[in-house]
Amino acid sequence: MNSDLIGKPVLIGGSSDRGVVASCSYEARKYGIHSAMPMRLARQLCPEAVLVRGDHDLYSKYSDIVTEIIEDKIPVVEKASIDEHYLDMTGMDRFFGSWQLTQELRKTIIKETGLPISFGFSKNKTVSKIATGEAKPCGERKIDEGTERNFLAPLSIRKIPGIGEKTYPLLRNMGISQILTLQQMDVITMRKVLGENGVSIWNKANGIDNNAVIPFSQQKSMSKETTFEQDTIDMDILRRTMLSMVDELAFDLRRDGRLTSCVTVKLRYSNFDTHTMQTKLPFTSSERVISEKVMQLFEKLYSRRMLIRLIGVKFSNLIAGGYQADLFNDTLEDIRLSEAMDRIRIRYGHDSVLRGFALPNL
Repeated sequence: MNSDLIGKPVLIGGSSDRGVVASCSYEARKYGIHSAMPMRLARQLCPEAVLVRGDHDLYSKYSDIVTEIIEDKIPVVEKASIDEHYLDMTGMDRFFGSWQLTQELRKTIIKETGLPISFGFSKNKTVSKIATGEAKPCGERKIDEGTERNFLAPLSIRKIPGIGEKTYPLLRNMGISQILTLQQMDVITMRKVLGENGVSIWNKANGIDNNAVIPFSQQKSMSKETTFEQDTIDMDILRRTMLSMVDELAFDLRRDGRLTSCVTVKLRYSNFDTHTMQTKLPFTSSERVISEKVMQLFEKLYSRRMLIRLIGVKFSNLIAGGYQADLFNDTLEDIRLSEAMDRIRIRYGHDSVLRGFALPNL
């Protein structure tokens, strides 16, 4: 931690004007700066801001430390993203006071990591998430059962998970700015305007959320392999095949709201000898970041100069997370291209749009 930056507006991200803001301090947010904003605009809004380049490896390291501390104390934990956890405290009152235990856990994390930790305590995930936001930058907020609607009522509708860049303007055009107004609306009206998402938003506005805290263990890895019709040593074919697999797997990650922190490359030679090599990387779903690691692994692994029969790529150490690109190195154009391709693929299938490197030789 750099104590010289305390109290100053800080921008985290790439130094290029074509880059975007990965995160920023609360002092910078007062100027209207937010994550994913073009760096050029952020520096115009706050010329005196200090620019700090992000460190993915360090963030992943501290994420693992925090997770380990929590899981050592709490039996049911859902790691929702690299910096967000849901804890099921059901039954903990038999042995401890749940509120007191959570307070002590926060103090332990702060003591052992030096990180500012905030949490919200309530009967469900939605209210707890919003309460956590209200407790930031380093605080705690308890919402007693039965007071959820009163707590939510004066807040902006932006606080509700699921209200994004498209839904927010629509609701604002209807004259809705506070959660209180959503609470007073008929759920049937919300369904007519926004479909089933409108029902979900109405429930959240009223503090209703029956989603359980689910430890993320359904899928530990995802992989793809290609067995060539004819064994090959053609580097262009091998490169295109690997990058195409990475592109498809990275899309699957983003579609499912996941991140990976471990990549493995597998080679099978013409004599059926099989070799694998893996490497750790900061949690990501960026095909550019992962592709660089995959090609580095391939260069180290492919040392026998024999014909290759099969090649494969595997992502493991999966967690839930919403980072769709490497905000520290990708440009705004890169991110928008990736998002646009994802939208097309979700609607029409993965092969409906391909990157240039995935096209076959003509």
